[in-house]
Amino acid sequence: MSKRSWALFAATLVSIIYGVTFTIAKDVMPKYVDAFGFIVMRVGGSVVLFWLISFFGPKEKIVKEDFPRIIAAAFFGVAFNMLTFFKGLSYTSPIMGAVLMVTTPMIVLVLSAFIMKERMENRKMLGIILGLAGTITLILYGKSLINATNASLGNLLVFVNAVSYGFYLIIVKKLMDKYNAFTFVKWIYTFGFLMVLPFGWGEFQAIDFANLPTDIIWKIGFVVVFSTFLTYLLNLVSMRELKPTTVAVFIYLQPLFATIFAVSLGKDDLSLVKLISAVLIFVGVYLVTQKASPNPSKRGEKTT
Repeated sequence: MSKRSWALFAATLVSIIYGVTFTIAKDVMPKYVDAFGFIVMRVGGSVVLFWLISFFGPKEKIVKEDFPRIIAAAFFGVAFNMLTFFKGLSYTSPIMGAVLMVTTPMIVLVLSAFIMKERMENRKMLGIILGLAGTITLILYGKSLINATNASLGNLLVFVNAVSYGFYLIIVKKLMDKYNAFTFVKWIYTFGFLMVLPFGWGEFQAIDFANLPTDIIWKIGFVVVFSTFLTYLLNLVSMRELKPTTVAVFIYLQPLFATIFAVSLGKDDLSLVKLISAVLIFVGVYLVTQKASPNPSKRGEKTT
C-alpha cells in the first residue's frame, strides 16, 4: 500500500469511528456525564496515552520557535474546537449542528487558498459542493428542526467550531512537514487539557464514578481511546500525505457511516433519498481525493 493510499485509508477510518461515536456518546451524555466534564475526561485520558506512546517514538527536539504554533494548534484543534461544539449543541438541534459542521471543507478550501496559497481546482470545488449537497440531504431527510433552546447562538457556536477546526488543519500541516507526529501531539493535548480544565473541572468532579454502569465505563473508554486518541493519530497520518482540503472533505463520510451503523442496529432504514445522498457523498469524496493528471508545464507541482 502506497503512502497516499494509507493516508486515504486512515482518513476513512477516522470517519467510520466518528460515525459510530455519535451513537455511543449519546448514551453517556448528559445522563451520566455532562458535556464539559466529558471533554476533560477525553482530553485528560488522551494526554496520558500520548505521553506513554511518545516514549516508543522518535526522539526529536522541538525548537522553541515552534511552540507558539503548537499552542495555537491546541487552542483551535482541542480546546476551542471541543468547547464551542458541545456548547453549541446544547443550544441548537443536533440536526442543524451537523449541517453546520459539514461546512468545514468549504471553510478549509477558502482558508487554504488565502493562507497556504493553495490553488482552487475546479475538480475539488465540484467534489466539495456535491459532497455538501449529499450530506445535508442525508442529515435533513425525515428529521425535525425543533428542540433548540437558542438556535441562533447555538448555530453560531457550531459554525465557529467549524472555522476553528479549519484553522487547526492548516496550522498542524506545518508541524507535520517538520516533525514526526509523536513528537508534538503530546504537547498539543497537554496545552489543550490545561485550556479546557477550568471549564470542565466542576462537571468532572460531579461524576458519580462509583455508580457508573459497566457498559457506560466501556463506552467512555471507547470515546477516549478510539474517538479521541486513535482518530487524532490517524488524522495526523493522513495530513502527512494529503492537503488540508482533502482531509477536511472526509467529514462528509461521518453522517453516512453513522446512518449505516444505525441501519445495521435496526434503528434506521434505507430509502431512495438516503441512497442518492450516499452516491453524492462518495462521488464528492472521489473527486477531491483523486490526483489531478500531471500538466506537462507543471510536472513538478504537488497535487495531493
